[in-house]
Amino acid sequence: MGFREKAVEVPAGAAVLALRRAAVQAEADAFRTLFLEHSGAVHRFLKDLLRDATLADEGLQETFVRAHERLGTLEQRDRVLGWLLGIARNVSLELRRARRRDGPGGGDLRGERASAAPSPEHVLLGREEMEVVERAMASLSEDKRAALLLRFDHGLRYEEIASTLGWSLSKAKVEVHRARLKLRAALDAAGEGDGGAA
Repeated sequence: MGFREKAVEVPAGAAVLALRRAAVQAEADAFRTLFLEHSGAVHRFLKDLLRDATLADEGLQETFVRAHERLGTLEQRDRVLGWLLGIARNVSLELRRARRRDGPGGGDLRGERASAAPSPEHVLLGREEMEVVERAMASLSEDKRAALLLRFDHGLRYEEIASTLGWSLSKAKVEVHRARLKLRAALDAAGEGDGGAA
């Protein structure tokens, strides 16, 4: 009994406050890790969709703001990239609509370059080949381009693509297949136009 009398009691309010601070810090650390792990892939996806580096930067910020707000809705932690890319796709659609509505000559983003600095892809493929690929990708509809990028650039499974884009599994498979065929046809046509050089 004497031992209990000597124990220092921490006021309940201070203990709750300390726990809250620890929880907020743990959440901030977890979100920082999430950003560091996935921001590169999300930014690349946005650049491929928007074809504009400045808009992609803006979209990246908005994507992670929304992700932070909705973190509690993420049900499967192992599918976080698909969840983030789904948010990014919605952000890209909103940015495109705003650009068309507000910007001068904003109706078509296809001709814009994602970046003035050469990327590793530009170095490997060369400027001409990369432009052929960019034109072929631009010829795809927004949905088909997104599905193809999710599958081959980001390695998502068909189930994840379906979930990310709000499609059925069969639609995800069909759209990726159609996008591949259309892309191949566009690349073949470009190769024929160059005398078979591509």
